[in-house]
Amino acid sequence: MAIKIEGIFTPHMVPLDDQGQIHEAELRRYVDWLIARGVHGLYPNGSTGEFIRFTPEERRRIIRIVCEQAGTRVPVLAGAAEANVRETLAACEAYAGWGARAAAIVSPFYYKLSPESVYAYFREIALHSPVDITLYNIPMFASPIDVSTLRRLAELERVVGIKDSSGDVAFMMRLIAAVRPIRPDFVFLTGWEAVLVPMLLIGCDGGTNATSGVVPELTRMVYELTKSGRVGEAVQLQYRLLELFDTMLYSADFPEGFRAAVELRGIRMGPSRQPLSPNQKIDRAALQRVLRCILADFGYVDPPPEGCPPRSGNLEEDRVAQITQHVIKALRERGVI
Repeated sequence: MAIKIEGIFTPHMVPLDDQGQIHEAELRRYVDWLIARGVHGLYPNGSTGEFIRFTPEERRRIIRIVCEQAGTRVPVLAGAAEANVRETLAACEAYAGWGARAAAIVSPFYYKLSPESVYAYFREIALHSPVDITLYNIPMFASPIDVSTLRRLAELERVVGIKDSSGDVAFMMRLIAAVRPIRPDFVFLTGWEAVLVPMLLIGCDGGTNATSGVVPELTRMVYELTKSGRVGEAVQLQYRLLELFDTMLYSADFPEGFRAAVELRGIRMGPSRQPLSPNQKIDRAALQRVLRCILADFGYVDPPPEGCPPRSGNLEEDRVAQITQHVIKALRERGVI
């Protein structure tokens, strides 16, 4: 019997070397680091993993490396967000050979398609894939998967679940209500950790949460507290994690804030393939100091040498405060003030 897809699956980033190529040794170390800290599964080639910035050959290489390194320790939900049916099926065949538990397939992107076209796309893949597939609903970037379309797709044996990144709790409830009666085994995952606790409470099986690539210990704790009925504790931790999530998500172009935070945990991520302007580099340095202060609150890193100014809850104000404090420190060291 196949392992059920449940718990926290990490949509992790891919370390790059100084030439912008996949840093295989560091990727393998990152996989070990995540597993050692309790993630339930891995989700390479997701949005956080910047799949769109790698070639099809590189995406396959990433899955092969992750599957090899994970072995039988945790299941791998392999992102197969290719641009057409033929390429998606080729990816599914490769991933099945490397031992992936399932392939996560995003709804068609670029062209805005009708629900009937979305259904036809996934149906064609489901009928020919050698590995189970989970649907990926991310309506801000791809054609949406509506309730009636999911209900029809759930009738296909190979379609075993859906990851929804809309963050819409009511929409998730409608999905569950439409599918669970006919497919009790169908898996529902939330891709929006800002509502992880509410999503688990309404019946989700877990989440694919980018924050778990930074603080895997805490996202697993949120999951376990909620599942064990200790909802009050889970909610308190959810609120604490929300500050970290918002800072990583909204203080830089996605997923640069997550890259900056992962580096603070000791993983050498290298530069993004998306170039940064001089102003963005200054902002990133300030962002990393804000993130260091938040992670220091959890005890995972030391605070910056200059200390942490009080946080206002306003991301822009907090970043300006960090820049100001850093500049004052530098001027004092030079004897200017």
